[in-house]
Amino acid sequence: TDTEPQVLDVPEQSRFEIRVDGRTAGFAAYRSKPGLLVFTHTEVDDAFEGRGLGSALVRGALDAARDHNTAVRPDCPFVRAYIARHDEYLDLVPVELRERLGL
Repeated sequence: TDTEPQVLDVPEQSRFEIRVDGRTAGFAAYRSKPGLLVFTHTEVDDAFEGRGLGSALVRGALDAARDHNTAVRPDCPFVRAYIARHDEYLDLVPVELRERLGL
């Protein structure tokens, strides 16, 4: 039975995870700095590809950053591309980083 995917922050592993039916389907790794999350890598397990879970994962992670008034630096190309396609998240990226990141 498919349940709604859950996005959870797992700070002891420095990553957000997306879980489907209790299984970790993917993760977005980050480095935490005061007031800033640096996203470094995003990965979705091959068994879960093609279901939009990467986008759901990044959306959940960015929403959590917003909820905690935390800026983001999307060093991960997947996170950067997501923000480029969803400009409602652009304000999370500090203005001085946007040009260098192509945002």
